[in-house]
Amino acid sequence: MKFFIDTADIAEIRDLASTGLVDGVTTNPSLIAKTGRSFLEVVREICEVVPGPVSAEVAATDYATMLAEGRKLAKLADNVTVKVPLTPDGLKTCKALSDEGTPVNVTLCFSAAQALLAAKAGATFVSPFVGRLDDVGQEGMQLIADIVEMYEAQPNLRTEVLVASVRGPGHVVEAARLGAGVATLPPAVLRQMFQHPLTDKGLAAFLADWAKTGQSILGEGHDPESARRRA
Repeated sequence: MKFFIDTADIAEIRDLASTGLVDGVTTNPSLIAKTGRSFLEVVREICEVVPGPVSAEVAATDYATMLAEGRKLAKLADNVTVKVPLTPDGLKTCKALSDEGTPVNVTLCFSAAQALLAAKAGATFVSPFVGRLDDVGQEGMQLIADIVEMYEAQPNLRTEVLVASVRGPGHVVEAARLGAGVATLPPAVLRQMFQHPLTDKGLAAFLADWAKTGQSILGEGHDPESARRRA
């Protein structure tokens, strides 16, 4: 499974990208607005930090303007994926951009029927929002299962399932178990995936036992802080 980060915070993206676990980034106008910076400037900078797909969303809702915006966004960097909403005009834009060779992420998917339309329109990714479905009493992960099963039954469809609106590690693990190819995670969720109290407890015990030996693997005179600065 590929991990995308759902943020426009450059510092967060740089930090998490340094782990080697980040395959791409998803943004939207709301996330970029929080930075207080130029939309196009932020997208360009993210594309420089992360070599994988960077979803940049159009702001228009009509076909002609969405297509024009999508073409402009696609020119910002080779790894831009244009994000469009799952509406009739959005899918029309998806088809036009896909036919031109531009990767497209169709967002705001809430049903398998919508996901089928997105795939028919040539979407590179479709983004089902699992957390928002959970919020209204529906089973978000059931939608992922339905879409994965449907796509697998139609091998001519090349669209990847990009699980969005992820609320915690449980969503990520279940999405991977169901066979989704991508999950986009808020930075906090990716950091939660590292954590387990028994890991912390075990590490503390190992360190305490090692300290009692008075030894150093790197030898005498090693300065950990200087080594960190050199790295």
